[in-house]
Amino acid sequence: QVQLVESGGGLVPAGGSLRLSCAASGRTFSSYTMGWFRQAPGKERALVAAMRGSGGSTYYADSVKGRFTISRDTGKNTVYLQMNNLKPEDTAVYYCAAKAPWRVTTSTTYDYWGQGTQVTVSS
Repeated sequence: QVQLVESGGGLVPAGGSLRLSCAASGRTFSSYTMGWFRQAPGKERALVAAMRGSGGSTYYADSVKGRFTISRDTGKNTVYLQMNNLKPEDTAVYYCAAKAPWRVTTSTTYDYWGQGTQVTVSS
């Protein structure tokens, strides 16, 4: 089983930056698709960014393209979400998630989830 723990959230003014970290356990971490989701009050959880285990394919929601970057450090078993030029509408709880390598690439099911970290962007 994979255990995920997020960190790096906080309060930041509009235009600022944050770097979220997701520490993962498991020897097969590098083979998992990793995703970052967010859920704002009153809104449905949405996928923000994802990276396949190979690192050769990434996805970004239109709302964050050009501002957010997902990356991973396999040596540290950690995935990151660099968030630049933050906007108040980015305020949400951000979750790290992992999708097992045996799932098809189009699957929307992620198998492991972190507890979430709050990101608040002030006006």
